[in-house]
Amino acid sequence: MNENHLKAIKASIKAGDAIMEIYQEDFDVEYKDDASPLTQADKNANAVIMSYLETTSIPIISEENKEIDYSERKSWTKCWIVDPLDGTKEFVKKNGEFTVNIALIDQQKPVFGVIYVPAQRLLYVGDVEAKQAFKVAISEDDSDIVYLLEKASTLRPSKNSNPLRVVGSRSHMNQDTLDYVDGLKDKYQKPVEIVSKGSSLKFCLVAEGEADVYPRYAPTMEWDTAAGQAICKAVGLEVISLDTNKEMLYNRENLLNGYFHVKTEL
Repeated sequence: MNENHLKAIKASIKAGDAIMEIYQEDFDVEYKDDASPLTQADKNANAVIMSYLETTSIPIISEENKEIDYSERKSWTKCWIVDPLDGTKEFVKKNGEFTVNIALIDQQKPVFGVIYVPAQRLLYVGDVEAKQAFKVAISEDDSDIVYLLEKASTLRPSKNSNPLRVVGSRSHMNQDTLDYVDGLKDKYQKPVEIVSKGSSLKFCLVAEGEADVYPRYAPTMEWDTAAGQAICKAVGLEVISLDTNKEMLYNRENLLNGYFHVKTEL
């Protein structure tokens, strides 16, 4: 765990504190051009994260920053990819299933990821080089990150589960996902259970063995997936782009992801 990794962890926790200050109040919701919601919490969390990551001298892609043209980005060997508040819809609903996502990308591949769940004060971290991912609950007075990590529990994906647990919406599954689920039933001759979570917590479910497959047949952006992919990759799972049938890459010219799968040994 190097200094930049620790900065990312601290940034996620402090951003979570800023989010919860707004969460506990009545707040206004704006809407972006794509009709997605935006709150003051998104803006405040982004400002906190920038204050930490800008000291690393590594360039930053963030949902809430002005998009940097690819002509500049394409020369970057490393970058941070940030979603200061992933799951704004969940935040607005006040169901607690929203996260802070911070990922470090090297040569277009995620090498480190942090997902922090402010409403639960729960931290997920994945270090790909160390081949280790963990989660830890954070109390109000925890300030020593190194000590915190000593209390963490290691994430381990499941193998050969029965029934197969598929991450998806219980009420709004699209046809592609339904077809995929039917294919799993036919192929493995096992019952399938649908497991539902908001935001990037879907990745965490698979990484910690609470689900087996996350098929994504709906739009996402790079900042929605980079941290989750790092955490999954750290425990030996691949996030496979259905466009290329290879690991999903980052800092692409188009920051919109294609469809992808995350799955354990079925």
